[in-house]
Amino acid sequence: MAKDYFSQQSHSYLKYRPTYPSELFQYLSKYLKSGELVWDCATGNGQAALCFDERFNVIATDQSMEQLKNRSPSTGVQFSQALAERAPIKDKSVSLITVAQALHWFDFEGFYREVSRVLKPGGVISAWTYSFLSASPQLGIMIDECVRRFYYDVIGPYWPEERRWVDEFYATIPFPFQQIKTPSFYIDLSWDLEDLIGYVSSWSAVSEYKKVIGNDPVPQLLEELLDVWGDQKVRREMRWKLGLRVGRQPL
Repeated sequence: MAKDYFSQQSHSYLKYRPTYPSELFQYLSKYLKSGELVWDCATGNGQAALCFDERFNVIATDQSMEQLKNRSPSTGVQFSQALAERAPIKDKSVSLITVAQALHWFDFEGFYREVSRVLKPGGVISAWTYSFLSASPQLGIMIDECVRRFYYDVIGPYWPEERRWVDEFYATIPFPFQQIKTPSFYIDLSWDLEDLIGYVSSWSAVSEYKKVIGNDPVPQLLEELLDVWGDQKVRREMRWKLGLRVGRQPL
């Protein structure tokens, strides 16, 4: 069973989490034929599931009903509350499984058993994550330094141990499939300071810090960023590198 760190901040998760690049879904769609089934596991608010076009059938599951309640409206995706290890999906029926920014929370053994059950022979599983943002240009280094200091020195002790898989871009995460070499993908967004602060506030370690310490650490970060950002409404370019793992179910 995946740990649930996000139900309490499901609204901010929907509003402030970075959206994934369309090029990623164009790439993943190459492994599909029209009408085939995609399972987006731990879909959250459906951010990844909604990126597949109408050529494919998509079922999106999440253990958190609060996350599912905050999804964007869609008639092309079937949403269902379910654990990653017990999906309401027929045996050998799925051509592509996607797991966006969630694999590190899973019971690997239980989830991979379910993958083997639902994935067609030769089917593909893809999982991706992202960690630090990079701001550019001009003030990017100073912004990055503020965020990294906050990440490590302030809320560092409040990250779950699974966070290490993210910081390593899934390079070392258990992934028992026939590896497929992939292109590099990046998330590129233009954000003002409110967007950045909203994103940081959605981090699970911020929620845990507030629970343990009893106050919010984000206002101090905001004060530091105000000194380097300038006009809060000025939009600055943000970039995240994706750590992407893609593998194939043996025939």
